[in-house]
Amino acid sequence: MVLNDNSIHDRIRASARLTDRGDCWHLTFMAMGTSCRVTFLKTSAAQEFEAALLLWVASFEARYSRFLPESLVSEINRNAGLQWVSVDPETEQLLALCDEAHFLTHATFDPTALPLIQLWNWKRTPAVVPSDEAIQNARQLVGWRRVRRAAGKVFLPEKGMCLDLGGIGKEYAVDQVTGLAVRLGIPGLLVDFGQDICTFGTAPQGRGFWHIGLQDPKQPDRCWTGLGIRDRAVATSGDYFQRFEHNGRRYGHILDVRTGYPVSNGCRAVTVIAPRCTIAGILATSIFVLGAQEGLKMLNALPETEGCIVTDNHQIQSRKFHEFLVS
Repeated sequence: MVLNDNSIHDRIRASARLTDRGDCWHLTFMAMGTSCRVTFLKTSAAQEFEAALLLWVASFEARYSRFLPESLVSEINRNAGLQWVSVDPETEQLLALCDEAHFLTHATFDPTALPLIQLWNWKRTPAVVPSDEAIQNARQLVGWRRVRRAAGKVFLPEKGMCLDLGGIGKEYAVDQVTGLAVRLGIPGLLVDFGQDICTFGTAPQGRGFWHIGLQDPKQPDRCWTGLGIRDRAVATSGDYFQRFEHNGRRYGHILDVRTGYPVSNGCRAVTVIAPRCTIAGILATSIFVLGAQEGLKMLNALPETEGCIVTDNHQIQSRKFHEFLVS
């Protein structure tokens, strides 16, 4: 494994903009293929935090991006069907999280879904719907339970199998950056990596919570409500941005690995509030796949977790979701 994250750090550093907003700093940058922003209260550790944050994110992207040929994930994928690949303790922790998430979400979260993701290319022009045969062939390469793990190593047993940590990576990074801020004594912050969000501590201007707007999936340039959050994470999954239409039928970008097809159950967006962003993000996407009825059962069964499911015709809330609503 060859890791050289200097160029990635330079790219992220070049995109970074730090803005003074009175009692807080607002840092924006591009990383992991998305827009990132971190708002944090002013403190003597601000410069140290900014530097450590950008360095950590660069290292994380260098190791786990499937788009980088030198990343650890790319090495694991190249060796599918060939040999085991050595992994470090943090990667073991990430894979263990994947295992827990796969179980928690009734197998709707599957980090080996990349063959299907690549088959359904939403950026192709004109849009093309894969054949049933191609979809079934891709499904044969998907299955988290087939991944073999041992202490310090991992192996994909069939050539063509692939890992993609995109369904958990940004959320994990949000949690890790939040933890970094806590260790450096930052009194309050909001971390937002591509709308995967975590908040901690005091909000600007002494407010008791951080205000987060929820986009209306029918009019994404507007918010249908706001949340007041402190020491919690929020994630939203929806198909209102990445989608295409073919022969009059709408295809979103969220796939159901159980069928190999994009989800088509009437859901438009799912927002989840949870103690950690990793949990919120995984649940938001999985509930979107499961649909309103099963998804609501899951939300109400999990402690410290609330959410809202927006369908074509309804907004369905968990029992205490309303407690976080603010105007």
